[in-house]
Amino acid sequence: MRCLWWLFIILAVVGCSGSPAPAPDSTPIDLTSLHPLPVRFNEGIVPLRVSVAAVISPRGTAESYQPLLDYLSEALGRPVQLVQRRTYQETNDLIESGEVDLAFVCTSAYITGHDEFGMELLAGPQVNGESVYHSLLIVPAGSPAQTIQDLKGGVFAFTDPISYSGRVYPTYLVQQLGQTPDAFFKRTFFTYSHDDAIYAVADGLADGAAVDSLVYDFALERNPALSNRVRVIHRSPPFGIPPVVFSPNMRPQQRALLQETLLTMHETQPGVEALQALGLERFILIEDSAYDSARQITEMVGSLVP
Repeated sequence: MRCLWWLFIILAVVGCSGSPAPAPDSTPIDLTSLHPLPVRFNEGIVPLRVSVAAVISPRGTAESYQPLLDYLSEALGRPVQLVQRRTYQETNDLIESGEVDLAFVCTSAYITGHDEFGMELLAGPQVNGESVYHSLLIVPAGSPAQTIQDLKGGVFAFTDPISYSGRVYPTYLVQQLGQTPDAFFKRTFFTYSHDDAIYAVADGLADGAAVDSLVYDFALERNPALSNRVRVIHRSPPFGIPPVVFSPNMRPQQRALLQETLLTMHETQPGVEALQALGLERFILIEDSAYDSARQITEMVGSLVP
């Protein structure tokens, strides 16, 4: 009986411990070849929802802004979701309804959103030490046009119905001639992005267009051959740069964290690389008064309901 009792104990111990441990592997481990595990977010974490107005085409937006979105995700420790819409107004609607947390919008979209529902400034980009941009009037390289008056009776490409540099300002130039765009041009159409407006002129689909100077410079940097296909015949005065905005419904703590993240990203190498992908130096604080000159011209132009 005592033998059976010891046999039972031995079997129980073996059953709990499983198979005997294998002999140690003598193969050395190369620590230099190891990579960090991918970040896994808790499924309960609400993603940061970001919208980018279609200043550049949707494909270009996704490519250019992805490094910034990745940086924000890493810095904030939460997933970031890009929400794209076709028009500037649709992006404003997302901010107003709270469907996105922050957005990169154009100047007139900010002016409109600020006046209509209290859209607020989070930060402004800085390029070449400044936070301004210009509306550029461009024509095909071989065009004889020297001023906007020379485009009378031609085909003109607007970017977006509420774009400041791409519609409000060129409309202002036409109005200074005592005309309206419908009467002045033979035909107008919308490209819904500034890079598409540049290519519409370069490809001969339009006799002229007005585009964001920052997008124009960035487009030529990426594709220098464009300089042989388009040229600038007018450069506007400087206006407040297209800003980063947030919904008035955002919690103060979240706003402060997002602002601090943007304002300090130029201090890290990943942040610098994300900024360079957009052609930016850094983000800075910007005041509402930076948009006063654009407001004055917008008021002079009046309603631009398409």
